[in-house]
This record gives sequence, structure tokens and C-alpha cells, in this order.
Amino acid sequence: MRKINVFDTSLRDGEQMPGIALTVKEKLEIARQLERLGVDIIEAGFPASSPGDFQAVKEIAETVKGSSITGLARAKKSDIDSAWEALKSSAEPRVHVFLATSPIHMEHKLKLTPDQVVERAVESVRYAAEKFPHVQFSAEDANRSEWPFLKRIIEAAIDAGASVINLPDTVGYRTPEEISKLFEFVTENVKNIDRAILSTHNHDDLGMGVANSLAAISAGAGQVECTINGIGERAGNAALEEIAVALQIRSDYYQAKTGLKLSELKRTSALVSRLTSMNVPGNKAVVGANAFAHESGIHQDGMLKNKETYEIITPELVGATSSLPLGKHSGRHAFKTKLNELGFSGSDEKLQTIFSAFKQLCDKKKEVTEDDLYALIADATDDQDSAAYELTALQVTYGMNHVPTATIRLKKQDDSEIEEAGTGSGSVEAIYNTLAKMTGGNYSLADYRIQSVNGGEDALAEVHVRIKADDFEQSGRGVAHDVLEASAKAYLHAVNRVIARKHYAKREMAKVES
Repeated sequence: MRKINVFDTSLRDGEQMPGIALTVKEKLEIARQLERLGVDIIEAGFPASSPGDFQAVKEIAETVKGSSITGLARAKKSDIDSAWEALKSSAEPRVHVFLATSPIHMEHKLKLTPDQVVERAVESVRYAAEKFPHVQFSAEDANRSEWPFLKRIIEAAIDAGASVINLPDTVGYRTPEEISKLFEFVTENVKNIDRAILSTHNHDDLGMGVANSLAAISAGAGQVECTINGIGERAGNAALEEIAVALQIRSDYYQAKTGLKLSELKRTSALVSRLTSMNVPGNKAVVGANAFAHESGIHQDGMLKNKETYEIITPELVGATSSLPLGKHSGRHAFKTKLNELGFSGSDEKLQTIFSAFKQLCDKKKEVTEDDLYALIADATDDQDSAAYELTALQVTYGMNHVPTATIRLKKQDDSEIEEAGTGSGSVEAIYNTLAKMTGGNYSLADYRIQSVNGGEDALAEVHVRIKADDFEQSGRGVAHDVLEASAKAYLHAVNRVIARKHYAKREMAKVES
């Protein structure tokens, strides 16, 4: 049975999804969880794109040693140099060099002839191979490229030192049958293909990202590129969890397997969902809330008699069940053990903060679930330690014949406090108008979403917002037992991230000027 390398690009291609803006610490947290999941290669970012991305890739490369860390680079020496500086301390440095090969991209975007494209690809791969032990070359928009030209550039890239050749369906255009034919053509016609691993990377514009990835594996791909929860540009990328479980359940057909620890899939999905503020639909395959729910009476009857009548995937396979329920009598040791199972690796001070929030929640809920714990962990992420503002008091008055009014008290970094009141057409608007006035920002609300962490009237409220600030957008999240408190915390979280982002940009600019 063939081993398929899993190349996760949640932190690069996934983060390009509109509305996602992860901090360095959040990226590092996700990378650690991907390492626990057993991902072979983590694409940590695009080092040359920004100082923030460079720093994130560098910290991940220095911290994560169980997975190979890679960074994206255009076919330019400066990009490759930047990637090397960020990745040289990695346990297994590798670089992902890409260059478009389709007629439409070469003519309109690159404005290069096919000969010039081959020359640039060879020059870049050869230069990268002088630094990196592993060089991956991606023929961007390969699935709309002319096959004879693909054959030519693949052979040239391998001769120049590429050990992985990626053939992406960059715009999600092809069908599984077409993907299979392309990979079969390359396998049979590229004379030196035995010296490289073929990789597949598929977008989901026509809803065939996972199907195309599996078709490529059947046709000879030895590496699959994907993201957690299928996040990514436009309609997203092929979902890692769906590909991994499909290979496991249908190993009889695909005769291929990954080295992933599948019981970590649910936790990884939940973490990425929380930190990106991108909800997982209830009907999402493998990790959705309803993936193992059975409503129909006929289905329920069959399940009671034999689970295999309607369940081809067990919840235990993907880590969807909790082996250690927690309640108000649970001690700190059991709590810490459970958080470690969920991938928490914060300081003892942070653990105590989450434990205190857990005990408060236990006074309101009989049993705390894993989803509740994920929410508490996300609400206490390390980027809050240096927050410009902290919510210390909130009071909202509302009545059908009265103007909603919010009175808020905030603590600043110097421990001084400010208090303000404001109104709005509704309670949430009153809170946000007041917070905007207190923080002195010209912000506008781009998105507001609320959901319960679990069902029932005692459920935690989780709010995700996105605010516009100057020429960019920033997301924020908040968790509380009260909807309005969660709303205030989410907005303030976004504001704090805007302020931190501006301070970071100023520091980097000062370094450049000096």
C-alpha cells in the first residue's frame, strides 16, 4: 500500500481566504497541532510577502521539528533567499517554488514566452537546490497548460534539482477524469519522473477539489496538498480531513494511506475554525456537527441494531468523542490532562486563567464539553496578553419603548480605567458605538456572526466579528455565557488586533529606516 505525503497549506493558501488574518502566535499554535496530527509537510507561509509572514515561518521552522516546514517562493532569487533565511533552522528545510505555465498566465500575467518561462524555472530551481535539500516546483495553472510544454518544463525542473513536482488545478476547473489523464500522461511520458514525487493541489470552485485529489492519487500522485476544513481562496481548497478519511475507509480501492493520526482530525478542525473565525457547517463531511447524527427513524432503528447499517465512519476514528467528561467537581490535574489532549501548550498562568473560566462555567452548566473547552482556550489566546484594552464592566439597558444604552468600563495597558456610555438602534450597536468611541478608532463592522457552542439554554455564546480599519479588515472573537458580553469581547478583540498590527508595522518601518 503506497504512502501518500500530506502537504498542509492552511497557513499559506488557507490564510489567503478573505476575512482570515492570523497572528504569529495563532499560526504557531495551528502548526503545533498539525504536527500532532502527523502532517508530513507544513507550508507555513510566503516569507517574502511581508515581515509578519517571514517571522511566522521562521518561528514555526524553529519550533516544529516533527513535520517538514516549507515556504512559498516565486521564481525569483530574492524570494528564495528570503525563504532560506526563514527556514534554514528547520529540521528539514524545503522550499516551494512556483511559476505559471498555462498560455493565459504566460501571455497576460508573466508576459513571457514559453522558452523564457522554462529558462526562469530552471534558473530558480537550480539556485534553490544549492541551498535547500528539498525543492518543490509548482507549475501554476498546470491543469490549463499544454501537455507537451508541461512535459518539457517538468523534465527541465527535475534535471535542475526539483525533487517534487506539483500540478495544481489553480482555478478548480478540471474534472476527476481529466485530472487522472493528466497524471497518467506525466507518469508515462516524462522520462525522469522517477526522480521526483508527483503532487496534486486542487481548488474547489466546482465542488470537486477532494474528488480531483483522490483521482490524482489513483493516477500516481504521491503527495496531496490540502487545507483543514477546506479553507482557502474563493471556494477554498480540497479538505484534508475528507481526503484522509476517504483513503482510510476506501483503502481497498485506493491502495494508499497517509501517516496521519486520524483521531486528531476533529481537534485540528475545531482549532482552525476558532482561530480563523470560519465556522464548520453542520453537514460538513467528517468534522461537521451532524456528521454522526441520525434523525430519521429508519436510520435510528438500523443504528440500534447494527451501527454499520448507516455509519461508515465512527466518531472515535476522527476524535469526535470525549473520553473524559468534565464537571464542577473535576480537579486541576484532570483539567490539565484534558487540555493537553486537546493540544494546549500554553504557560501555567494561561492554564490557570482557563481553569478559572472553566470553574465559572461549571456553575452554570452541568457538564462542560470539548467544544466548550476549545472556546475557552481560544478566548484566552496569548495575543490577549498585550491587549491595549480589557473589558472590565458592561451594562446594557434595553426596552421596546426605550433607546438601547450601553455603559462600558475598560482597563488600559497602564492599568488606568476609562468609562463611557453610548446608544444605538439595538443593544449590540449601542455596545459597538460605545467601544468605537472609547478606543478612538474609525472602525466599521463588516461582519457579525453568533452561534451557540453547544445546544441548550445554558450554552456558551460565541461571537465572531470582522471590522474594517483603514485599508484592511481584522477579525475578532469572543466567548461568554451572555450574548452581549460575548459581542463586546469579540469587537474589542478585533480592535486590539488592529492596534497590535499597526504597532508591528511601525516597528518594522523603523527598522528599515534605521
